[in-house]
Amino acid sequence: MRPFPTLMALTAAAAFGGFAATGLNDLMQKPALAAPPAAAVPAAAALPASVNGQSLPSLAPMLKQVTPAVVSVYSRQTVRVASPLGPLADDPFFRRFFGIPDMPRERVERALGSGVIVDAANGYVLTNHHVIENSDGVSVTLSDGRTLEAEFIGSDPDTDVALIRIPAGNLTAIPLADSDQLQVGDFVVAMGNPYGLGQTVTSGIVSAVGRSGIPVAGFQNFIQTDASINPGNSGGALVNLQGQLVGINTASFNPRGSMAGNIGLGFAIPINLARNIKDQLVANNGVVRRGTLGVESQDVDERMARGLGLDVPRGALVARVYPGSAAAAAGVQAGDVVLAANGQRVDNRAALHNFEGLQPVGSRVTLDVRRDGKPLQLVATLKEGVRDADGATLDPRLTGASFKELDEASRQVLRSMVRSQGGIQVSNVARNSRAWNSGLRPGDLVIAGSNGEFADLAGFRASFERKPEQLVLQILRGRSSGRLLMQ
Repeated sequence: MRPFPTLMALTAAAAFGGFAATGLNDLMQKPALAAPPAAAVPAAAALPASVNGQSLPSLAPMLKQVTPAVVSVYSRQTVRVASPLGPLADDPFFRRFFGIPDMPRERVERALGSGVIVDAANGYVLTNHHVIENSDGVSVTLSDGRTLEAEFIGSDPDTDVALIRIPAGNLTAIPLADSDQLQVGDFVVAMGNPYGLGQTVTSGIVSAVGRSGIPVAGFQNFIQTDASINPGNSGGALVNLQGQLVGINTASFNPRGSMAGNIGLGFAIPINLARNIKDQLVANNGVVRRGTLGVESQDVDERMARGLGLDVPRGALVARVYPGSAAAAAGVQAGDVVLAANGQRVDNRAALHNFEGLQPVGSRVTLDVRRDGKPLQLVATLKEGVRDADGATLDPRLTGASFKELDEASRQVLRSMVRSQGGIQVSNVARNSRAWNSGLRPGDLVIAGSNGEFADLAGFRASFERKPEQLVLQILRGRSSGRLLMQ
């Protein structure tokens, strides 16, 4: 089995559903803390009397059909335990002389979440990336009690979708809905394994669709619901009243932290997006290929808005169009302001970046732009984004180094730490190479440079069209930052 991938940990206020399984006793023994009264408590959603003309006094008939497709997912990771004796613990003579017994040097940490069987013939189970990240292995427990070791197919940290496979027959898959048809007010049911209690069902309504800007990882197009989503629910099913899968439960949000309880702000990945990621993971050997316009943009402030003839300061101002990009082929020019993409409102550069990240390669995108104060519509066919680069092809002073695009979780952490709009990561540096001797090391984050501004790997490559006389890179290494003069 291939090792499960890793993801930079986020320090966010969102309470993700996968959590370390430390047992219910710890939770039950903690006293409840007094909290100031909430300003307002939303009324609980009431179920309709009928659906499609059929009386529905209970959700039980639908749940009996759906329940076998929702599973519990258990991940495990072996971690090394540091000895209080330090390096002396590794010395057999020291241990024998002082009569110190051998102590375990490793322990297995376990986490739990949920999953949904979406293909019974192939045994495919959708779950969240954060449920299985850092794992050495994953097991799945079915509703009939069977526990099976799962095979990792692939995952996408940027959308928090993962795909695993279980080798079993007699499986039940859940039918998939068209999540684009969801409307605010539709009734939904969340299913999963919160706190390891076992399969649990909560109900509510769709509170909003197309949510983004939530302090959780990755590209965002969430379904928001007031159905309770708690730790352990991650990767579980959000279904409509017809028993069709509309989303994959991902996170709940509480500004006071996860222990403050559920306040009716739950988020799920739309199944149309999750299905696209699943299909790409299967077809591309566990890899997701994303489309990109190939532009560098910035937010529009009030001064810019007046100069561009905009009534309000919104949109993504195109600062640079990369040669040979989808945007260049579509006729996008520096100075254009993108106000909408495929009819979706674009308020700032982050919204445009988020929209791009959700589109597969080859997607046709209609852009509503403002150029010289006049409206214009352009159509672009997205090309695949650049994921890595060899430093020697950019500048001889970078010989020996290779660079890669940041995943969205790392990018968000970077923004919160240094308020940077972006950057790239050093994936490898050959020892005693020119880049190594200048001080560059694997894992360094490059967030600025004398070669010009850049927000991503494409921008970093484009910044070397004119090579600077002195190449200085601003580096973030762990929690320390500094500048390197590349010799």
